[in-house]
Order: sequence, then C-alpha cells, then structure tokens
Amino acid sequence: MEFKISKDFIAQIEQLIRENREQELETLLQDIHFADIAEIMEQLDDAQARYIFNSLDSEKTAEILLELDEEARENILRGLSAKEIAEELDELDTDDAADIINELPQSKKEEVISELEDVEHAKDIVDLLRYDEDTAGGLMGKELVKVNENWNVLTCVKEMRQQAEHVTRVHSIYVVDDEDRLKGRLSLKDLLTTSTKTPISEVYIKKVDFVKVDTKDVEVARIMQKYDLEAIPVVDEMGRLVGRITIDDIIDVIKDEADKDYQLAAGISQDVEADDSILELTRARLPWLVLALLGGFISVRVLGLFEGAMLQHGNLFFFTPLIAAMAGNVGVQSSAIIVQGLANNTLSGSLINRLMKEVSLSLLNGVILASILFVGSHFLLGVEFIIGIVVTTALISVIIIASLIGTSIPLLLNRFGIDPALATGPFITTSNDICGILIYFTIARLILGF
Repeated sequence: MEFKISKDFIAQIEQLIRENREQELETLLQDIHFADIAEIMEQLDDAQARYIFNSLDSEKTAEILLELDEEARENILRGLSAKEIAEELDELDTDDAADIINELPQSKKEEVISELEDVEHAKDIVDLLRYDEDTAGGLMGKELVKVNENWNVLTCVKEMRQQAEHVTRVHSIYVVDDEDRLKGRLSLKDLLTTSTKTPISEVYIKKVDFVKVDTKDVEVARIMQKYDLEAIPVVDEMGRLVGRITIDDIIDVIKDEADKDYQLAAGISQDVEADDSILELTRARLPWLVLALLGGFISVRVLGLFEGAMLQHGNLFFFTPLIAAMAGNVGVQSSAIIVQGLANNTLSGSLINRLMKEVSLSLLNGVILASILFVGSHFLLGVEFIIGIVVTTALISVIIIASLIGTSIPLLLNRFGIDPALATGPFITTSNDICGILIYFTIARLILGF
C-alpha cells in the first residue's frame, strides 16, 4: 500500500527536529521507503532536510540521494565532505554513483573518487564517467553476472555465487569467451537441469539482444520496449561485455524524453520545471511566444490584403477565427500522430502513401464538419447561401492542407536530425493559422469576385 504523507505527519517530523529528538525521528522513519523519505525531505527546508539525512545510516541515505530532485540533492551534497560523499557512493551501484559524481564540481569529483574505499568500485565508476550521459555507456552499470563458455556447469555455479554477492538483482547470466567478448546468455533452467560436468558451450543460448556503448539512450529504450527486456547487455567497439542496462534506468529515459517532447509541444524550448527561476522560465518560453507574435503580425498582414472583402462581405470575417482554429487543431492532430509514430518506430509505408491516407481522412472529416457548419450557419445564424458555400468549401480545403502540413513537417524535421516534437508546438499552429486565413479568403475571392 502506498504511503501517504499528511500535513500532520510533516508537522510531527518538524517537531522532532526542533526538539532534537534524533533517536525518535530515526525510529519513526525506520520502516518508511527511501523514496517516501526523499519526498518528505523535499517538503522541509534545507536545514531540516539535512538533519534527517544526518540522522539515518548510509545504506538508506545513499538510496535517498537518488530519489531527491536535483536541487535538494545539491543542497545535501554541498554540506558533505568528499569522504562522506564517498561513503554514500560505496553503497550504490556504479551507474548511480557515476550519475551523482557527474553533478559535482570538477575539483570535488577527483576528491570523492580518491576517497572511495573499494578500488574496483572506483575503477568502474571512473570508466563510466568517460561516456556521454545520453548513451548506453552513460546508462549502464558494471554489476552483472557472466560466465566463460569454456567452464563446465559446476565451475559456473561457483563463480556465479561469488559474482552475485555484488549484484542487487540478477536479470540474466551472460556468456563470454576468453577475451570477454559477448557470446550469448545462459538459461537458469538449463543450468539447473544439466549435468555438472557439461561444458557451458553446449547449453548456452547464442541469440542475445545487446547494444553498443555509443548507442543513444532513446534507441536503447526503443529496443528494450520492443523486446520486453528487463535488462540488456552493453558491448564495446570490440564486442566485449562491459556492462548492462536495467529497466529502472530506461524508465527514467522514457520519462525524460516524454517530458521534453511535452514541453516542445507546448512551445517551451528548454528543460525547465515550475520551481525554476523567472529568468530561466522566460528564456524557455519567450522564443516561441515571439514566434507566435510574428505569426500574428503575418496573419494581420494577410487579412489586410483582403480589406475590400470587409466592405462588401463583412460577415466573412465572423468565420475567420473558426477557420484559423480548425487549421491549427487539424495540423496539431496530424503532427501528433506522426511524432508518436516516429518515437515508437511504428511508421510504415512510403511518404506518398502516408500523405494519400491523410488526404482521404481529411476529406472525410472535412465533409462531415463542413456539412454541420453549413446547416448550423444557415439555419441558426441566417448566413446567406453563397457565404455558406464559401465557408464550407474553405473549411474542407483548409483541413486537407493543414493535415498535409502537419504530416510532412515532422517527417522533414526527423530527416534532417531535428526533434520532430517541435512540429506539434506553436510552430505548426501558427503556420497553419496563416495558411488557413490565406486559403479562406482566396477561395472567397474566387467565388464572390471581390
């Protein structure tokens, strides 16, 4: 059952801290999950959060560090010496330890690494620090279980017992050759049901999914999602097994990518959070708002080209917001589907077939919506028949053009290596608004002759 943090519980924590009742505080938090303790600390001020952290043992505080948001973690680390940070990292897996070290200033990184007691652990962390954060090498941990293809089952079991002491969870048993090159994986069932003298080379499974150290994190996530993997091995340029990536690391990648795409779709160009400074939030939002403003100027200019229509057919302008809104909405819908397909790698067929399908869909939707608009405008608003024809014809045309723009722009952006999520934001909305108004009044001019 999920632990609920109430105001009364927070008040109780604050009282224990004020009265310096450290032992009672430790007892109160003893059975609470480290993720919940991190959430509690984030609701307290900096001094109170540090008090809780200092009251708990390093086995628990190390896990708490991972769950804290970046600002709260920075506050805690700032109050610790290099030796104290090293003691926390000694309790963590190599990938998590490397992530925390990456957040430290360069001068303190070296101090912390020099204070790590486990030399092998320190070597593994240093090895991970040389990889970019957004690659498989930056995601992987060094903790895994591997066996040599030349061992027999009995030797294999003995070695696995020793290795498993340093691995939190054994997802897979990997098989390597004498040069540490990945050869396959070993089934636990086969291991238990095979004679102890049988060579591993006769029982291991040669087919194994893997990624290279320079594989991008989003590609790793796609592969693990496609094949429902809980862990995936990582090999270097020579095919040697150097680490593994587990599902918990991939969940973080998927979440970060979803957050980034959501912000891009909303017209936010940087990775920001609600608690960031006004200056940071302004830098993230302002560029797209400026783009929207320029788009508005262009829309005004386009309307100015049809000033004569206002004098002769003023009621045309009543439908301008409707046409612009439909163009923007249809464009966003089309681009969202394409962006989702690109992200999940589920798009199939040629570009021509994709566009033809979008035209057919838009034509069907356009006819239905235009029929509703024609009946509603004529019988409810008393709009003239000829104006109704203009508006409905323009609506169908705008829907088709907007869907084509919404489909093609993400594909073009993706082809040039630009995040296609940009196409679902103000960019696509503004461009379709302008196109929608231009198409609307062009059709009106052709039919009405002004």
